Amino acid sequence: MPNLLETAPRPRSRQRPRPRAILEAYAMLAPSLLGFAVFLIAPIVIVVLLSFYDWNLLSDPEFIGLENYRELAGDERALKSIGNTFYYVLLNIPAQTVLALLLALALNAKIKARNAFRVLYVLPWMAMPVALGVIWRWVFDPQYGALNRFLDLFGIDGAAWLTDSTWAMPVIASVNVWQYTGYTMLFFLAGLQAIPAQLYEAADVDGASPLHRFFAITLPLLRPAMLFVLITSVIGSFQVFDTIHVMTAGGPAGSTATLNYQIYLESFTQRNAGYAAMLAVVLFAIIALITIAQAAFFRKRTTYDFS
Repeated sequence: MPNLLETAPRPRSRQRPRPRAILEAYAMLAPSLLGFAVFLIAPIVIVVLLSFYDWNLLSDPEFIGLENYRELAGDERALKSIGNTFYYVLLNIPAQTVLALLLALALNAKIKARNAFRVLYVLPWMAMPVALGVIWRWVFDPQYGALNRFLDLFGIDGAAWLTDSTWAMPVIASVNVWQYTGYTMLFFLAGLQAIPAQLYEAADVDGASPLHRFFAITLPLLRPAMLFVLITSVIGSFQVFDTIHVMTAGGPAGSTATLNYQIYLESFTQRNAGYAAMLAVVLFAIIALITIAQAAFFRKRTTYDFS
């Protein structure tokens, strides 16, 4: 009778990769790593170092230590631009996220021509922001704009949308919501289609209402998609530039000058590259802190297992 211990296959020991295989792997990764270092890491290091200098783009940079950072505390324009940036994000992100989620829920249902509607809602995202800014600037023009002319038909006096500090930032936020809602909707739609239909069938058997199914099944299982959408949308909102530059150029009275736009003004209008680099470091720090906070908030992910 054969010995089972002798005939049983021995477990394979994990072999360490050979040095040649490691070198080959690094050789394959070298082009990507080089591009990552040259076009991402190196610019970040240069900007951080430049923030400690005074440089007008013409003469040699002069090291001034933390003077740029100390100057920020008394710079009303820069502080106002930071406040404008948060105001824009608060106007843009909630509206964009809620509308995108509602569109995804609607287009996930079995309706006629839903594929055509999906393409239609994504089209604004495919357009150039500068071109859209020019069109929307004409639409919101207080004298010749299409919106005020339309309101005149009903005897309504339209506002000075882009020259009134009360309306300028909400108008810019609405344009960006219009442009990016369809794009954001795609990620929610992908998340919805990844939720197993068995969960909804079981909820129907238990007599759960549509509202209860949304909060008990849909919303928890959309956490991964929600995390991705919020992180990318917030980062993009903090970096808004094109629409503001075309529609208002930071006006009126600096009410739409966000931090990213203020960096542009300091660099290419005031020729204060060192101070602009400091503002870029501040913007990077703000985005990093908010991203870390979002990741910590969504750390607990809802999963499902049918095994």
